[in-house]
Amino acid sequence: MNVWPFPYILIATRNQNKLKQFADLFKRDLHLDVKGLNDFEHLPEIVEDQDTFEGNARKKAETICKVLQAPVISDDSGLVVPALGGEPGVYSARYAGPEADDDRNNRKLIAKIRSVPKEKREGIYVCVMALAIPGEETQVVRGECRGIVIEEPRGTEGFGYDPIFYLPAEQKTMAELPNERKYRISHRAEATEKLIALLKRKYLFTPRP
Repeated sequence: MNVWPFPYILIATRNQNKLKQFADLFKRDLHLDVKGLNDFEHLPEIVEDQDTFEGNARKKAETICKVLQAPVISDDSGLVVPALGGEPGVYSARYAGPEADDDRNNRKLIAKIRSVPKEKREGIYVCVMALAIPGEETQVVRGECRGIVIEEPRGTEGFGYDPIFYLPAEQKTMAELPNERKYRISHRAEATEKLIALLKRKYLFTPRP
């Protein structure tokens, strides 16, 4: 088994909330330092114009890996509501328009879900991660978390659609869960666990001084 040869792994995001989740998980399980896009200058802006989560994740990871010659993890994630034909899907971050924020996206989804019977308001949080390592084939993993879309936002933790994504087993929305619990059950946690297992099968990771 080869020793991991890189000093860090790059998470292809500028979202500090997302970066913190990755950093906590990777430092805990792999002793890996994590960097984000804001740690580098002159990186190309990647247009997420693919029609699948996997397509967007692969495009970001492979493009930045080629530029930096460093390992890159890119995720594309979002909320899929089957009763709405899969909306917001790959457009989750810009559901209410290119300049939309979380609040506007949530309000648009709430307005749409009101026309759906309550028993059909299932939502599926999806996270697809692509790992691009110089000289290697890109690896892809997928995580999902199922819940119910509700009309009244609850909770202040998290981001995105977390305040209106209710988890019956927890009797809370994603935004009401503490980070420790969220890291165990979320779509991003499931995908990250799969990615960590994949890395551990191939590389030896040791604590850095």
